[in-house]
Amino acid sequence: MNTKHRIASILNTNSLDYSITELPSFDLSVLKLPPNLDYTLPTNLRLGHLAERVVSELINSSSNYSVLHENIQIVEDKQTVGELDLIIQNKNDQQITHVELAYKFYLYDPSISSEQLHNWIGPNRNDSLKEKLEKLKRKQLPLLYHPYTQAMLDGIDIDRITQALCFLVSLYVPYEYKGSFDPIYQKAVKGYYLNLESFKDLDHATKHYYIPPKNEWGMEPSGNENWTDFKGIADYLDTCMEEKQAPLCWQKYGDSYVEFFVVWW
Repeated sequence: MNTKHRIASILNTNSLDYSITELPSFDLSVLKLPPNLDYTLPTNLRLGHLAERVVSELINSSSNYSVLHENIQIVEDKQTVGELDLIIQNKNDQQITHVELAYKFYLYDPSISSEQLHNWIGPNRNDSLKEKLEKLKRKQLPLLYHPYTQAMLDGIDIDRITQALCFLVSLYVPYEYKGSFDPIYQKAVKGYYLNLESFKDLDHATKHYYIPPKNEWGMEPSGNENWTDFKGIADYLDTCMEEKQAPLCWQKYGDSYVEFFVVWW
């Protein structure tokens, strides 16, 4: 995995703001960063933890913010009740902020509801944007005020700490979907999704494909050098459908690139 491309992908991912989340937001664009950043990133981290590592490194590399604490486990009676993602500080005004990070991929299913917020679901339909926001509001952010949290913060007065959400999201819509979206959603749309039968019916003659492992999701397909024809991914897609797993696919057609999910549902 090209670490510079992985870092750039996090920086370039759109974030949801207050108009969607109804929570204060922390946008990575506020970071004053040096050029040509590169880090040694672990290769064994799950995608969400990999994104957390990159964001932490970015904040510490900036000239205007620093990380005071990260991944703080709150333990009560020898049981972990939750974890705080990041406690950061603005170097200019010394403001301390608890930041919860989300790095998510959602597909739009218009059949669920008439409200757009309710229709963004995970590729395998086992999570959703609405559920994630409810969990953040109900559990993650209130964890800062848990009785056992103060002891973990090295004397920082909790009353001085503000809270914000860094919600990085990549969105996908049904193939050839003609509906319109709120602009904050529209700018986060990265591609489309379709089922395997529909995908097989498309013309594959001059197209090449790559199925990225999950730790490469969100990266730009143009940076990939390993491509195959449709036959090279057909058996893998059949297996995914049998196992009810929706893989992300990249397509190369001449000098143009497309990304999409093939869904089992």
